[in-house]
Amino acid sequence: MLRNDEDLSESDIRHPDSELLTVRADIRGDGRPWHDAAVVCRLLDQHRIVHLGVARTLAPFEIVRTALGGSYFLACFGGLGEVLVNGRWEPCGAGQAFLLSPGTLHAFRTVASGVRPGANGHWEFCWVRYRDGHGQAPVAQASSPVLNPYPPLPFFHAVSGLYHACVPEDAQPAAMSQWVDLVHSYVRDFAQPAGQDARLERLWAAVESDLTSKWSTRSMARLASVSEKQLERLCKRDLGRTPRQHLIALRMHRAAELLATTEATVESIAAAVGYQNPFTFSNRFRRFSGWPPSRYPARRGARQG
Repeated sequence: MLRNDEDLSESDIRHPDSELLTVRADIRGDGRPWHDAAVVCRLLDQHRIVHLGVARTLAPFEIVRTALGGSYFLACFGGLGEVLVNGRWEPCGAGQAFLLSPGTLHAFRTVASGVRPGANGHWEFCWVRYRDGHGQAPVAQASSPVLNPYPPLPFFHAVSGLYHACVPEDAQPAAMSQWVDLVHSYVRDFAQPAGQDARLERLWAAVESDLTSKWSTRSMARLASVSEKQLERLCKRDLGRTPRQHLIALRMHRAAELLATTEATVESIAAAVGYQNPFTFSNRFRRFSGWPPSRYPARRGARQG
């Protein structure tokens, strides 16, 4: 659990023997060795992908991003890592994937040997980092799953195929577009899974339209016409969250929107998303985004100042 007094600062820790095969959209490097060494595919821009790749990491490996403006998808095919979800460090092993939405605290790391059962100090995964905004809906939305089971090999082969099609000495322009579309389709299918329970869709639409209500698991289960235990099971299966965790996520997403698009006070935004105590709201928002609401990077008042 992330403690109230534990602040995760921006960090990028990589074991020197970790291996990355990276594809970036921008023809210019940004000074980071792993980024400058990437092959280039301008076609990534058509899906607003900034970079993607395959990683085989060794502990210590830890990435923390407190102001990331895009969605981030990662699928694990070996070893064991951890991702910060709902204020907790949750394990992510082979056959699991996570999707982090823009504006949230993005934090993940390789688990050192002996720290968790099955950890041996390495973590293998594929990732895609998006650039969201410009009036378009982000890939990861409030209703998207966060951490769920996922068959990683098709995604691994698509990312690997794109990388090898972009290697300059063996470039395959005709294949690049097909690989890019396939990679994006795998992420989109995870973000917007087909066949989500219709009762959950109705429930969360109602909750999202009335975030000021004092929702409880009991009242939400009643609205969905299921038992509390069944609601917990359905939410964990479809969203990777408990009903309470998803309620908090919906409230924090709305708060982030209000902070970015209005000049309302923190107190009024807290009330608008169901928190009568601004201090409780501020703590929740900091765990969600990595920032207190008054210092949120997308804050409209901060930008104007």
